[in-house]
Amino acid sequence: MIRNYETCIQACQQCLIDCQNCLTKMAPMESHNACPNCCAQCIDACLMCIKFMVADSPFTKEACKLCADICKWCAEQCQQHEHDHCQVCAASCLTCAEVCYQYAA
Repeated sequence: MIRNYETCIQACQQCLIDCQNCLTKMAPMESHNACPNCCAQCIDACLMCIKFMVADSPFTKEACKLCADICKWCAEQCQQHEHDHCQVCAASCLTCAEVCYQYAA
């Protein structure tokens, strides 16, 4: 039976979009932490998580846990910047992490 992953897929998609925006805007800027590198890793994690959910993979729980951990880390990094795009990214990452942790449980 295929589980209902719609909420998690939507959270991952929004996080991917907001991380891509943050990554693009931060690329030419100087950063004192892992932003924008965390955004690049978060994009990959969200994409991987979406793929696992769509495939109803037996490893979806593990993918969601990893995605949540990376999103949480990315949020911590982006929250340290005052840029609007970083704050939006951080909020999106926290939402995605919260939803992914629920599916990982």
